[in-house]
Amino acid sequence: MPSDNPGPVADPQEPAGGRPPSTEPDGTDTEPDARFTFANERTFLAWHRTALALVVAGLAIVQFLPPFPGVPIGRHLLAVPLIVLGGVLSVASYLEWTRHQRALRRGEPMGTSKLPKILAITITVLALAAATLSLLAPGSGS
Repeated sequence: MPSDNPGPVADPQEPAGGRPPSTEPDGTDTEPDARFTFANERTFLAWHRTALALVVAGLAIVQFLPPFPGVPIGRHLLAVPLIVLGGVLSVASYLEWTRHQRALRRGEPMGTSKLPKILAITITVLALAAATLSLLAPGSGS
């Protein structure tokens, strides 16, 4: 005989497949669903890989790129901002990770990240500087 009980009803506030993180009535934080914590950690690690790549690219420019003829500090003009951006990105990604982790534990919105915008603007400026240095440096060997 079929039951009249429709079974568990999905909560519209709950993410698909998991319970939403929340704050207890006494104001303490609760442990969020592990999937959200792991996703936050994967994002943090991706930002760290990007930061490490920027530092390595800056070091490679200084060590392996031939000097720009007529622009003795050209390599450093490109390399130092990349290295600094890598360091800043590393610290900023940690701060963002902790902010998101706190929001997950409290059931608050995480907000948007400023890191993609900072990275895009800085790399665009560095690309324009590299193009300018390449075009203005006298040719070598022609």
